Amino acid sequence: MRRAMNILIVLGGVTIGGCKHEAESVPPVSVKEPVEFDSAHPQLAEILDQVTDGFGPVDYEILHRDPKALDEYLNHAASVPRSQFDGWGKPERMAFLLNVYNAATLKLMADHYPVASIKMIGGVRSVWKLKVVRLFGEKWTLNDVEHGMIRKMFQSPSVHFALVCGAKGCPVLRKEPYTAARLEEQFTEQARSFLRDEEKNFVDLGKQELHLSPIFKWYGEDFGKDDAEIVQFVADYFPTKTAEALRAGGFKIRYTDYDWSANTKK
Repeated sequence: MRRAMNILIVLGGVTIGGCKHEAESVPPVSVKEPVEFDSAHPQLAEILDQVTDGFGPVDYEILHRDPKALDEYLNHAASVPRSQFDGWGKPERMAFLLNVYNAATLKLMADHYPVASIKMIGGVRSVWKLKVVRLFGEKWTLNDVEHGMIRKMFQSPSVHFALVCGAKGCPVLRKEPYTAARLEEQFTEQARSFLRDEEKNFVDLGKQELHLSPIFKWYGEDFGKDDAEIVQFVADYFPTKTAEALRAGGFKIRYTDYDWSANTKK
């Protein structure tokens, strides 16, 4: 009898997990004519200034208590027609999608605050497969935006230092939005900040070991065709002495543990 009850519980969990997630219930925004959209993302700038210092933890409680500003920003971004987006320059399109991705992640974390890990939000389903991003009159998953749009359109390794997944293991959330005017500078700052975070990446010169975040394993092809190219790619972001040693070669890549716990301000 107990075994039968356990089976029912498991099946019930699968059934519940397979149902539509509450975060997916918001309908897409109707898209018709071009809209006025400030490429400086001022609405998001105000939000980021409130919830992060740009060095790590995010204050999701603020957004949980008062989600209005974030909702308005996401609604406005969702009202941009695809034809208008396609008419923008590459840096402006990239900044737009990076900001929308990060804002949608903020929304998920705030709606489920307090949550120990973003991976808990989807239940049986992966959170990155929930259709929670509204763009161009449709609904998309975070995976759609990251892999089908950002990585596919721009093919830039720098995006991996800009996308923030709500976990301590991911890059830090900037205190400002990404903008076309400063995108390359922002990418450089993000890469340097991420690679010099010794909880995620560090170099053991004595053992000639380069310890990297699993991001470089999961998306290795974005950084180079083999480990040697990955080492050369990251070398530029380390201090001079370390960079010179890495460029000289002979280093073995090891991977650190990825911390999936929420990057929540305590």
